[in-house]
Amino acid sequence: MMRPSHLLFIFLLLLTFIDATLYLHAKRMANDLKTDQALQTIAVAGLGLTDLCVATEARYTRHPAVSDPMAPFMDHPGAIEHFPTGSFWNAPTNTETR
Repeated sequence: MMRPSHLLFIFLLLLTFIDATLYLHAKRMANDLKTDQALQTIAVAGLGLTDLCVATEARYTRHPAVSDPMAPFMDHPGAIEHFPTGSFWNAPTNTETR
């Protein structure tokens, strides 16, 4: 018959193994990301890209840095969004006080 302390020890060993595996996986992914980032930098420089393209659906989701903050809410602020990526945009905050 196993003592409860043995079960705890086995459980802790299992958690340690899982933690070590996740740590090694994260280290490998970080190295892969550095390689991918270098390739992306070369591609961006070669193609002459200027900004991030988030999605291809609506003009305000293509390049958020250059779009009007009110563009998703042109009809009215409570309009139902028909583009899936539009759900990531909030209504602009009103800076005026009346």
